[in-house]
Amino acid sequence: MQATIDPITVEVIGSSLTSIVEEMGEALVRASYSTNIKERRDCSTAIFDRHGQALCQAEHIPMHLGSFIGVIPHILKRNALEDIHPGDVFIANDAYEGGATHLPDIVLAEPIFFDARIVGWAVNTAHHADFADRGHAHIYQEGLRIPPIRLYREGVLQKDVQELILLNCQVPHERISDLRAQRSANRLCVERMEALYRKYGVEQVLATGDALQDYAERKMRAGIARIPDGHYRFADLYDGLQFDGQMTLGVEIEVAGEAMRLHFESPAQVRAGMNVTYTGLLATVYYAVKSVVDPTILPNAGLARPITVTAEKGTLLNCTHPAAVDGRIGACQRVVDVINGALAQAVPERVPAAGNGACTVASFTGMREDGSLWVYLETIGGGGGARPHADGLSGIHVSMTNTSNLPVEALELEYPLTLLRYELVEDSGGAGQFRGGMGLRRVYRIDRDCVVYLEGSRLMSSPWGLRGGANGTGGRFYCGEPGASLKGSVALKRGQMLDIVTPGAGGYGDPRKRPTDQVVADLAQGRISRETAQRVYQYAAQAACS
Repeated sequence: MQATIDPITVEVIGSSLTSIVEEMGEALVRASYSTNIKERRDCSTAIFDRHGQALCQAEHIPMHLGSFIGVIPHILKRNALEDIHPGDVFIANDAYEGGATHLPDIVLAEPIFFDARIVGWAVNTAHHADFADRGHAHIYQEGLRIPPIRLYREGVLQKDVQELILLNCQVPHERISDLRAQRSANRLCVERMEALYRKYGVEQVLATGDALQDYAERKMRAGIARIPDGHYRFADLYDGLQFDGQMTLGVEIEVAGEAMRLHFESPAQVRAGMNVTYTGLLATVYYAVKSVVDPTILPNAGLARPITVTAEKGTLLNCTHPAAVDGRIGACQRVVDVINGALAQAVPERVPAAGNGACTVASFTGMREDGSLWVYLETIGGGGGARPHADGLSGIHVSMTNTSNLPVEALELEYPLTLLRYELVEDSGGAGQFRGGMGLRRVYRIDRDCVVYLEGSRLMSSPWGLRGGANGTGGRFYCGEPGASLKGSVALKRGQMLDIVTPGAGGYGDPRKRPTDQVVADLAQGRISRETAQRVYQYAAQAACS
């Protein structure tokens, strides 16, 4: 029997779902062992309905939605419902047979039962910084591929499965501890959801979940309807350390009434770990469109209903087996840029200038004195794009990434590295009525021989400004003297320095409209150099005279 629901009940239960996924996330972070999860918070949590549709996702990492929306359908494709039991926990990470987007993001999914039937799913993913110092010509080089299989069967750990996984990991004591934290987070979700069903009745909660998705759909349609109908095209250049030169990524967006269609043009998939699966592309589109149309839309499957996404199979943005995908987030960052660039033509008052447009990665691997391996992953933020009414933020992750930096104290305590400099880069944010955010600089001293794998973008192009705003600066990597560029995997010796500078961001609006007192503040706060400030004053004086 269909439950009768009212708006107040929907709001109360919806808030409870949000509270549960946020509590899941905090439990996962606090119970984890590795620095990448406990310090950098590279993880996400979600609740899915009985049909495998996203019901609620915590505000963690937008990219992780790509790992979520594929995993439940893969589980249900491989297993009949009557063969799934309380206490089963499925583990998966494969980009082609597991619904994930790259192998380090390991997903744990547990069915939620009530009255002897599946009524939902508790799902989380965590980035296991382990599959390091590997090739990226194809996915078989990138780590252990795990289809959706049971790690727990009716609450009992499948030790042989766990042993197989750990044997393929470089730092197994971290992996087992983080997997236990993931399991605990899902168990917490199951307990909280069972309490919610008992309090409101299972039919009431299920009906509310459907209503929340319908509400997200209505808000998305209403938001799209406020964008002028038309076709909007934009293209941007994409570069990286895994290939020479630059590629062009483009989008055509058609807005028709309350629906939106996005078609992407990209080059063929490449023999490098930078390809994007279709679910990864979907996660990127949903984030970017939601951010422009209406950031208050609930993060569930309903928001996707008015949106159609296409890209030719076998291309960089819709890759097929066996394309490597480890660094897929770099291309996804550029997808956000091209969507923003296209929609800025229709609603410039809602779109920021380009952010740093990169996911700058340094993944270190080495051996300790006792012979054990260590792996340290860092993704480094940069500038946030200037907004129509405010400066861009500095030294942050933008768009598809949302992790924290690893604090210097934790880094030097855990790994044989010393951080000599960690600072914002002056003049890296584009000028404008509102300035773009600044990039970051991190200088590492290597205290024990190791190998570092580097990823980055905006090394050959610049984050663009909007409505007269200037471009931000690009990023760079070097070891030793400036100009000694680094690419891919690099062997570093004890005593060497590794210098990483991340891109800034574009400015917004005519720089001549920036108040003089704000320019003084820019200089005082280290956003611009003294030479830049002098040029601004001269430019303002010339503009006043003319």
